[in-house]
Amino acid sequence: MPDQALVNSDLQSALAEARQAYIDRNPRSFARHQEACEAMPGGNTRTTLHNAPFPLTVVRGEGCRLWDADGHEYIDVLGEYTAGIYGHSHPVIRAAIDRALNHGWNYAGRNAYEARLARLIADRIPSIDLVRFTNSGTEGNVMALAGARVFAQRAGRAKASKVMVFHGGYHGGVLYFVTGGSPVNMPYDYVVAPYNDIEGTRALLAGHAEQVFAVLVEPMQGSHGCLPGDPAFLRMLRDETKARGITLIFDEVMTSRLSPGGLQARLGIVPDMTTLGKYIGGGMSFGAFGGRREIMELFDPTRPDSLPHAGTFNNNVLTMAAGVAGYGEVYTPEAADALNARGEKIRARLNAICAKNEVAFQFSGIGSMMTAHATRRPIRTAADIASSSQDAKELFFFDMSAAGIWIARRGFVALNIMIGDTESDRFVSAVEEFVTARKALLQPQ
Repeated sequence: MPDQALVNSDLQSALAEARQAYIDRNPRSFARHQEACEAMPGGNTRTTLHNAPFPLTVVRGEGCRLWDADGHEYIDVLGEYTAGIYGHSHPVIRAAIDRALNHGWNYAGRNAYEARLARLIADRIPSIDLVRFTNSGTEGNVMALAGARVFAQRAGRAKASKVMVFHGGYHGGVLYFVTGGSPVNMPYDYVVAPYNDIEGTRALLAGHAEQVFAVLVEPMQGSHGCLPGDPAFLRMLRDETKARGITLIFDEVMTSRLSPGGLQARLGIVPDMTTLGKYIGGGMSFGAFGGRREIMELFDPTRPDSLPHAGTFNNNVLTMAAGVAGYGEVYTPEAADALNARGEKIRARLNAICAKNEVAFQFSGIGSMMTAHATRRPIRTAADIASSSQDAKELFFFDMSAAGIWIARRGFVALNIMIGDTESDRFVSAVEEFVTARKALLQPQ
């Protein structure tokens, strides 16, 4: 954490000093980064993990802790951006993978696990009658949109070729709207609507109703800063899409962890389709899309007009085995309730510290997911998130790293089930030290 000499610095000076301390503390990670740059652009194969001046190299994980190349130990509150809900090398999942390995892999055939995992998902997620697997949440969203478009066309909606998405939405590397759009996005015709704006979105739906075949929305935007969808806004989407014959898709790749049946169950709002990913595959590569029987039966290969859905590793035995163990035995409904209750308590403690110190800093989110924001504005819209000081958030990242807290550069937190009271208290204490030591730098502008 910062030396007392830095407490009264201006923000830019404090940030420069924290950045230099990070460089000085991590020479081996820097060397690994330089080596990686010789074979990968920017030394990177996953853009999210890049941060300046260089990312740290992780060499080991155990329980809820990580160790980097320079020997520093961290409490992992990032949880692999929600995929690492089980911590590192959970014994139940490890045993399931070992058993699967004992029988080989790459079968080019059905295996004993996939139908069990599908049944677990269909029993827990209200909107899912039938489900198919993919290798990532990105693929799940791509296939859900493809199915929804054909469903609209076969229902006689020949003009329906547009997708409504939302500013700040993230549905994978080719469906990225955090900054409004991306050059590598899928080549759909998008209607980008304002998140949590009932009247603005309703007007766009009315104006494009004949052309829109699907509305794709996160019930809480994750990558945009844990921005919860207003229940009234999400209910409006459900009502409007149902009335207009538009498929409503909830992207619950992240948010399905927020209750035993996903955020849709917690809210009591059931979409037509749901996409999943991350932790449900036991921490292995995983994605899924599912929904109403009449939509999902488009992919039934016994039908003469079925849609193709290929993928060599869709049902790979390691993910299927890990998923059955993780989702079926470890992240039970009781475990989901307990983890999200812990997250609510931690976030309340953090926000109480920020309020007590009267700083422009706070944490938004639901349950076990949260994000830090350097602003006093209530977090409800994209404008609220944009008001956050990015320099203050970067300083928070460096101070957390120095304190041994593994957190996303953007201030994102996703708790895992291995975090107990001791780790929770240490995380809260680290944030309190940051807030009190940097108080002069965290004043509203």
